[in-house]
Amino acid sequence: MIVWINGAFGAGKTSTARELIELIPNSALFDPEVIGGALPQLLPAKRLAEVSDFQDLPIWRRLVVDTAAGLLAELGGVLVVPMTLLRQEYRDEIFGGLASRRIPIRHVLLTPDETILRERIADREIPQDLPDGELRIRQWSFDHIEPFRAALAAWLGADAHRVDTSALTPYETAEHIAEAVRTGAAPVCEIVQTPQPTAETLAAGVLLFDERDRVLLVDPTYKAGWEFPGGVVERGEAPARAGVREVAEETGIRLTGTPRLLVADWEPPLPPGYGGMRFLFDGGILARADAERLLLPGPELRDWRFVTEEEAARLLPPVRYERLRWALRARERGVPLYLEAGVPVGD
Repeated sequence: MIVWINGAFGAGKTSTARELIELIPNSALFDPEVIGGALPQLLPAKRLAEVSDFQDLPIWRRLVVDTAAGLLAELGGVLVVPMTLLRQEYRDEIFGGLASRRIPIRHVLLTPDETILRERIADREIPQDLPDGELRIRQWSFDHIEPFRAALAAWLGADAHRVDTSALTPYETAEHIAEAVRTGAAPVCEIVQTPQPTAETLAAGVLLFDERDRVLLVDPTYKAGWEFPGGVVERGEAPARAGVREVAEETGIRLTGTPRLLVADWEPPLPPGYGGMRFLFDGGILARADAERLLLPGPELRDWRFVTEEEAARLLPPVRYERLRWALRARERGVPLYLEAGVPVGD
């Protein structure tokens, strides 16, 4: 199990985490800051200069997941992770990656009063061996108070078990968290546990349209980026039926009949992925009443929207957009297409 301690920069996450591992039996501390500190030795300076925060680097998010999973496999027990996560898509990617390894996560949020937070940042002891370390780190913490407030209002406040630490010491905060973990007051995060593939996979998506012929995209909680409704085809399952099943599970929409195939796309293996066949089917036009009954948000999906092709190009990763683009052309022509890496073959 992981106890993830979130909160604004300067909220006392690391101090609390050090106290917490003394209160939770068989627990250990993992601070993802060490991964950020190692990236300058792993990546060229040009790549690092492209981002202002190491959390924006996909490799940081992957290494956090892999390292946390590796530590738990090595040590067992409970891993206490003090780390600020303000972007919901990063939370989804990291927590989804951990969930795919069957690792339950209890998400705790430290929320001191802003006046107290500012005082703590101002009084925070900062190592003096960093070049301009004190000014830089204090300013970083102050600059992220407003993004924290925005995340708190938008999603973070409803996502985690909140602990008001305005009048608490780190030890008292740790006592609150240990009790919340013990009693279940800090519940395990509801996030779908999709096992990571170990070989090529079959996946089936279904395109659903509104009365203006816009296509439905969904925003999964367990991975970054927008997608089509759908998922992995189970052993012995027909791809079209898998798409229908996934649509029902994710959105509550129950399609009748077998949807028509639009594209079959072979996705080549690109480490760390394994690739495989990807099918897109035509689920037809949804009546307005059906669209209004979409079961969102939920454990699997955070958001949904109907979009034009141009809007989809801005939301989807390139490989998914190319698959969608050719699926729309196949729908117009009434003839399915076979693709390899998103490019028609024999068309």
